[in-house]
This record gives sequence, C-alpha cells and structure tokens, in this order.
Amino acid sequence: MNKAYPSSLRCLATGAALALAASTLLAQTPPAPGASPRIDAIRKAGELRVGALQNAPWLIANTSGEGEAWSGPAWMLAKEYARLLNVKLVPVAVSHETKVPVLASNQVDMTISPLGETPERLKVVDFVIYSSTSVCMFGRADNKKFAAAQSVDALNSPDVTIAYFTGGAEENWVKERFPKAKLRAVASSGATAPVEEVMAKRADAAPINRVPWVGLQQKVKGLAVLPRENNCQTSSEKASPVGLAIDKGQPAYLDWLRQVAKAQKAQLDADEARIVGTMK
Repeated sequence: MNKAYPSSLRCLATGAALALAASTLLAQTPPAPGASPRIDAIRKAGELRVGALQNAPWLIANTSGEGEAWSGPAWMLAKEYARLLNVKLVPVAVSHETKVPVLASNQVDMTISPLGETPERLKVVDFVIYSSTSVCMFGRADNKKFAAAQSVDALNSPDVTIAYFTGGAEENWVKERFPKAKLRAVASSGATAPVEEVMAKRADAAPINRVPWVGLQQKVKGLAVLPRENNCQTSSEKASPVGLAIDKGQPAYLDWLRQVAKAQKAQLDADEARIVGTMK
C-alpha cells in the first residue's frame, strides 16, 4: 500500500481549500478606482448611505438608546460593505413611499430596508437577494381534516374550507392555489392572519407569512402548520425573493455587492434564524 497516497490527497485538499478561500477573498475585494463611479463616490465621501426602514426579521430598529441603532441580516450585510470599503455606515430614514425613489434621487447609495423582488420594482432598481419570504398554511391541530393533510396540496379539496383576508396579500394566491377548496373571505381584523376563523372552526385552514407564523404559534396554542418541515421556515409556497436594492445602471457596483452577499450568506441566514426564533 502506498503510504504517500493519503498524504498527497491531504495536500490536494488543502490546496483546493486555500484556492477557494483566496477566490472568495478576491471576490469580496471592492472594484479598483475608476471601475465603479458609485464606489468611487462612496470612498470620496467616506460614508456609505443606506435607506433604512424596519422590516423584521431582516432589519430591526433598536429603540433602547443603547448599542447599535439597527440589527438584523440587512444591517449585518451593510456593515460588511462599509468595512470592506473602509467608510462610515450612515443610515438614512426612509418611508414605504420613499424607500425606492431615494435611489434614483441619489439620496442613498442603497436601500437596505428589505424589499420583495417584483416585476414592477425590477424596472427601476437592481436587487441583491439574500433571503426570501413565503407562505404557510395553518389550522387547528385537533382538526381531523387538517391533521390528515400531509402536504399543502392535500388542502385543495372540496371538503376543506380555507379562510383569507379580503384584499390581503394572499387573496389571489389562495384562489389560484386552492381552486377545489371552499373559500371563505373575511374582512381584515388587523391581525396577521384570520386566526379567529380557524379557532372558531369556521375554516379548516388559513394562510400566513412564514415569519409571523413563529410568533402566532406561541401566542395561540393548539395550532399546526403545513409544510411541517423546519416549522414551515423553508416553505416554497408563494415564495418571493427578499433583498436590498440599488439604482439601475451600476454593473460593477452591483456585481461586487452580490459577491459579498453570497460570501456572507451563511452568517446572514444564521442571524435571520436567531431573530425569527425570538419573535413573539
């Protein structure tokens, strides 16, 4: 047996690991001066201006008066950009109405207030995707119809009644996803989902975004969810990419931002999971 063989394999593995690390580090290196007008301007100003508006679990405002003003994966990523550019990170308050327009008016260098990627927004901004949002279906754990369902598909049945908020984000999706089910439209009560319909047994199931589901199950006992895997946190139902946005026409800037986000993905996912786990 050639004893040098395992040693040579170890050398190859070490070499491959070093090459991968070097490649990752190179990808995160900001473009050289002249390659990106935006990055040149950020360096000259000595600050990275980011549009900020709370949207848990990705970006959370700290109102305690102590520590950093913001937290969450979006803030973590923004801090990494500022670190790599060796500039100060400056949050700029934006609203739901201004978080996209501020990019074209050059009031910020990027909007880190988490945005869902939509065809309409893609016409005016470019996205750096680092997460996603999706929908869960919940029902009473003691409801035989819901308990018997092994998948979301099983709810698409004439024997199942599904409640949804009229005018809510899930209305059109529910109608398309469950054409065979009995649909029950109810007026929004200000809650995150039509929980009362489910608890009163007027409906067998209802949709809810995967993020508030974690808090709902803690507040309301006796609920179950589909998909069951990972407590529905990896659901692909009505999935929508989530990320930060920059103004269009900045290819070098965009490519670098995406490379850094890709390298930071594991840390961003871990921070998101941590925050979701604390939500009530």
